[in-house]
Amino acid sequence: ALVGVISFPPQNYPLYIRSIPTENELKFHYTVHTSLDVVDEKISAMGKALVDQRELYLGLLYPTEDYKVYGYVTNSKVKFVMVVDSSNTALRDNEIRSMFRKLHNSYTDIMCNPFYNPGDRIHSRAFDTMVNSMMMQVC
Repeated sequence: ALVGVISFPPQNYPLYIRSIPTENELKFHYTVHTSLDVVDEKISAMGKALVDQRELYLGLLYPTEDYKVYGYVTNSKVKFVMVVDSSNTALRDNEIRSMFRKLHNSYTDIMCNPFYNPGDRIHSRAFDTMVNSMMMQVC
């Protein structure tokens, strides 16, 4: 499983990436970067309808043979990507949505920290703890 936080356009660089297990980390990085195109397509396809919404849960971006990739976009166009194992059939869409909400709330807490510069990589023990507990639930 993987959780990634990607910066706002046009840079689209990773602010935070955590994967479990770590031996497939490079494959997960590739999956996250390929999913950004799908995220951009979904956002442009939805157009102005998204502007009125408070949360931008994009749902399943695409399934592969081994993984399912889910996406979420904040109002400031920061993207959250979650990669979960395809064999995990216990995860429902509303559970994925609530995980993204938790992730968004923790990200908001980081943004409220006066010592954090927006656009810097995320180095937060509280964020790590929340992501690790979330990933244990998924794995």
